[in-house]
Amino acid sequence: MVTTFEKKELKKKSENLSEWYTDVVLKARIADYAPVKGCMVIRPYGYALWEGVQEALNRMIKAAGVENAYFPLFIPHSLLEKEKEHVKGFSPELAVVTVGGGEKLKDPLVVRPTSETIMYAMYAKWIHSWRDLPLLINQWNNVVRWEKRTYLFLRTTEFLWQEGHTAHETEDEAMEMVMKALDWYRQIYEDYFAMPVIWGRKSESEKFAGAKATFAIEALMPDGKALQAGTSHNLGQNFSRPFEISFQTRAGKTDFVWQTSWGFSTRSLGGLFLTHGDDNGLILPPQIAPIQVVIVPIYKGDERKGKLLDYCGELRDALVGQGMRVRLDDRDSQSVGRKFNDWEVKGIPARLEIGVTEMEHRTVTIARRDTGEKLTAARKDFLPVIEKTLKDIQSSLFSAAKVFLEANTRNADTLVEFEEIMKSVRGLIRAFWCEEASCEAAIKEKTKAATRCLPLDAKQEKGTCIHCGKPATHRWLFGQSY
Repeated sequence: MVTTFEKKELKKKSENLSEWYTDVVLKARIADYAPVKGCMVIRPYGYALWEGVQEALNRMIKAAGVENAYFPLFIPHSLLEKEKEHVKGFSPELAVVTVGGGEKLKDPLVVRPTSETIMYAMYAKWIHSWRDLPLLINQWNNVVRWEKRTYLFLRTTEFLWQEGHTAHETEDEAMEMVMKALDWYRQIYEDYFAMPVIWGRKSESEKFAGAKATFAIEALMPDGKALQAGTSHNLGQNFSRPFEISFQTRAGKTDFVWQTSWGFSTRSLGGLFLTHGDDNGLILPPQIAPIQVVIVPIYKGDERKGKLLDYCGELRDALVGQGMRVRLDDRDSQSVGRKFNDWEVKGIPARLEIGVTEMEHRTVTIARRDTGEKLTAARKDFLPVIEKTLKDIQSSLFSAAKVFLEANTRNADTLVEFEEIMKSVRGLIRAFWCEEASCEAAIKEKTKAATRCLPLDAKQEKGTCIHCGKPATHRWLFGQSY
């Protein structure tokens, strides 16, 4: 049984989401603050989660013929300036190296904020003919964006991500790639993170600097704020022209390639932690949990300890044989109560409590992390019971998150109604907007809510902009964000 003292160690999610979030990330040993301002150290348990994302995304990426590569961390400032809109968009966030080896650099080096420019300088060398297309490259790396206000995982000066960059013969092929990548991100969130998302097109002012169009998936957090969960960009020929990435077409003419870029970062893990959890800690969906089942032996003294551990080892081997990720907690340095608390904070989906009674009766006691429910299964039957339990946890977490998303996505027909929602419950708002940047900026200034996206399934309707009253044809999705 977990003691009162142990429970009080963690701040309560029900009382203060922000404080709970930081506390649980630290106490679950997901990450810690680094000596560098605005940066964090991702600890092994947290990095195991990121490795799970990498494994899942790599399967999708490689199945589509995209290959992994690596490009330099440093980018000559002169390269960044080739696409004016791009450099303008990133200038406030750049970290620049002006001295190297004790000497002032003639061309300052920018610490990678994103890799379009360094990669496309190489693409211009590699692409000459339609036979060289499509060029499909992804890289897993770190990037630096000098943030003024940081928040573990959700907004840090340095973060990890993957960035895919592809070049195509036609814009239709490029758009197919844009939407394919966006769907990969949707799958990670919905099938692995058990988080429903909305996908759509970003407004002109919210799109990626230098892109022709940006598409994103948006998630809703428990505090009613939106999280941009992943982006995929149609770059058109906006980079291929200044970087002179041209090719000989099948007709013998010269044209510029059509490009895409798309990225998914460790920010996603912050959304995962916020979405699933309670006053006792994290709740990780089984599909992404580094440890799906933890086995905790319960014994007093050394009497029958050896036989009990043998039985626990037998259970572990059976689970591993079914492809499950399992940990046997045979530490003598911690009490049973402390072990339970530790694994609850870490959000392990299922816990097996194995004492002398279970050993003698050849049974298994299973505790669900999401509901706290306990059930007993016979040893000979426990594998399908565990499998079903994990599936139930995954689907239950997704269902609960979907109910929350739907309940907190509302229509607003007037600015007054819009403002009232944002002052109280927040959430996502569907509202008519004329698609003029001035109205978008005014709405954001008054409500702190920006356009999140125009959902891909949004129907064309007749309405009036909630700010200026001009005709509008779509309800855009608005929300406050991190």
